[in-house]
Amino acid sequence: MSEYVIFTENTSDLPDSYIAKHNIKLIPLYYSFTDDTIYGDEIVLDTKEFYDKMRAGDMPKTMASNVDKVTQAMREVLSEGKDILYLAFSSGLSCTYSNAVLAADMVREDFPDRTIIVIDSLSASLGQGLFVDAAVRKQADGLTIQENADWLEAMKLHVCHVFTVDDLEYLKNGGRISKTTAFLGTLINVKPILFVDNEGHLIPRTKVRGRKKALQSLVDRMAETIGTYKNDYVFISHADCVEDAKTLGAMITERFGIKDIMYSGICPTIGSHAGPGTLALFFFGDRRQD
Repeated sequence: MSEYVIFTENTSDLPDSYIAKHNIKLIPLYYSFTDDTIYGDEIVLDTKEFYDKMRAGDMPKTMASNVDKVTQAMREVLSEGKDILYLAFSSGLSCTYSNAVLAADMVREDFPDRTIIVIDSLSASLGQGLFVDAAVRKQADGLTIQENADWLEAMKLHVCHVFTVDDLEYLKNGGRISKTTAFLGTLINVKPILFVDNEGHLIPRTKVRGRKKALQSLVDRMAETIGTYKNDYVFISHADCVEDAKTLGAMITERFGIKDIMYSGICPTIGSHAGPGTLALFFFGDRRQD
């Protein structure tokens, strides 16, 4: 059985320690602020600094992965005689999946004996991370690259995402809601609840009044969609609101008895559109949308 390396992007929001432990090849996505510095690869901002710049009114611009960088990373692994299982950021949110497919097509002819499989995760943030983690676990169980890919394809619509944001302004800027909705919602402290649908798009689902009710809605949504799946662990990501993330984790433990929870910050690519204070919960369930 050929050895294979799992690729993904930094939009998976997996901690650096996890990436290093499991030898995952991480592909960066990029962003810039008004100073035109390109961040995301050699130059990065820590989570707090990034979101503080947003809070100060400096709105970032985001960019997809660089095809040349992807082909270079692929060639390095293929040259070592290893295959590639690439789990890409949702095609419903970025062209990064298409870039990975293009890169794979470009290098295949030079490595005809190697296998490259690119899967559209239809997931984002630690939802993509949960998908990658599932692949890591199956690889450790001894699944071949094709067996793992087939299992992942069958499972990906069971990776459930539910989000809330703290400030409607960022969703307005990204075209998710109207200016009027953002203005009126801010006046009455509305917090939208969103999910990722079966096409990998971020979709508003409902609205609640206040942050406390928003957190409760995330837990309730998990109860509604988890169905027959038993989750021994869940993932929670946040945009510089770690205390709210811990509160949500405690609510999950109380409601479902789940104590194994991964917490991680939301990367700039996703945080640019959702804004500081965004909080997201990821788990396996019977369905991801109504």
